[in-house]
Formats: sequence, C-alpha cells, structure tokens
Amino acid sequence: MTCYRTASARGSIGCMQATLWSFADCPNWRGPGQRLRQELDEIGRTDAEVRLVPVESEAQTASVGFAGSPTRTVEGVDLFDAAASTGALTCRIDPTPDGLAGVPEVSDVVATPTEKVPS
Repeated sequence: MTCYRTASARGSIGCMQATLWSFADCPNWRGPGQRLRQELDEIGRTDAEVRLVPVESEAQTASVGFAGSPTRTVEGVDLFDAAASTGALTCRIDPTPDGLAGVPEVSDVVATPTEKVPS
C-alpha cells in the first residue's frame, strides 16, 4: 500500500481511511466492501485503507454516525449522504432504478467515490 504525507504540522505519514460500518445480523455489508476497495483502486487511491468495522450496540450507532448497515465513509464522510444516525441497528437500503435494494448499483458505487474522495 502506498501512503501519502498528510498536511499535519508534524508531517506524519498516513493513508486515506475508508470504512464500511455494519452489524452482523444484516447481510447487506458483504458486497459493498469489495466494491469500495475496487473503486478506490480504479480512481488511483491505492493508498486508501478499507476497514470493515462492526457496530455492536445502539449506543455505538450514534457515536460513529451509523445510518444503517452498511454505512460507507471515506475520511469520515458518508459516501451516500445519509441522514443522521438512525440510533438503531438497522439494515440500510439504497435507491436503485428497480426500487430499494440492500446494496447500491455498481454505477453508483463507481461514481460516488470519484465525486467525494479528494485526489
């Protein structure tokens, strides 16, 4: 993994952080993690580390801004502009041309990091 020098005063080395927040009882988290990694690679952000992080309690949902499983963030920004934290362990659904689904369309996963991830 290639990292870049951050703009901190100490000049530390750091990698972009992409996180997929999920909870075990929701099956929707499996595909989006792989898609997020592939898209970050495709747009040249091979320095991004993708973490899969379990959310295990309703108290934790508020502290991490969890908007349903899966919540995808890059540098703390929700890639799909979700509303505020649901405060509950829920499955997230995404709008698709065929209606609501447990995972977004591949084209949305491809376009969203390009728009939101700094180059």
